[in-house]
This record gives sequence, C-alpha cells and structure tokens, in this order.
Amino acid sequence: MPRTPLHLASGTGVVLRDYTAKAIRFVRYGCTNRPFYHIVVMERRQEQKKPPIEQLGTYDALPNKFDEKLVSFNFERIMYWIGQGAHVSRPVIELLGISGFYPIHPRTYIKAWRNRKAHEEAAAKEAEDEKIKAEAS
Repeated sequence: MPRTPLHLASGTGVVLRDYTAKAIRFVRYGCTNRPFYHIVVMERRQEQKKPPIEQLGTYDALPNKFDEKLVSFNFERIMYWIGQGAHVSRPVIELLGISGFYPIHPRTYIKAWRNRKAHEEAAAKEAEDEKIKAEAS
C-alpha cells in the first residue's frame, strides 16, 4: 500500500508536490475599448503580476464584421486541468456551456430571454410609432 510522502521537515528529504489551488479563468489583454481575453490556468489566489501557468484558449468579446464573437479552446488541456482539480470561473463555464463541453449555464438562458424580450419590445414600439405616423398623415 503506497504511503503518502512525509513533509520535508520530517527529515525524509521528500518534497511534497505543489498543492496550491488552480483556476481556469480570463486574463484581459488588448487596448482600451478593445478587450481581448486569454483563457489561462493560474494559481487561484495570487498577485496579478505573476504569469499564467498555461494558456488554454482565446476569446474576442467584440463582434467582427460578420457579427461573430471568436472563441478557441484546447479541450484536451482543459480536461487535464479539470482532472487536476482546477476551479473554472463562471464566465469560462458559460463559454464552455455554449461550446457543448459543459451543460448550458442558466445565466445563458436568462441573457437570451432578456435579449429576446428587449427585441420584441423595440419591435412593438417601432410598429406603434409607424401606426401613429400613418394616422397623422
């Protein structure tokens, strides 16, 4: 039966592995008014000046000329880090849900419902304005 290694202070000379918590999250790059995000693995609680451990993907939050928000993932490495116990932040979980890696996050449904409702209200208001203009003519 394998025994867990003893701490270095016990005199065995065995160094324990690094068990600090890791997180898969966004790191913002880009310029002012033009955000661009890298999806990275970092230590969960650390100063922001330390570099990330590994980059797992990218996310361009602003739509391009085809009205697309571009996302790329390295799913093999994401599975590896989740298997190692890395915590995944909520915005990354939402993107992974949309991509089909996780179940769709409830916040995604709420956001879609609110967008649809706002679009219907704007269309109803526009139809009402056209009706008022037609009656005035």
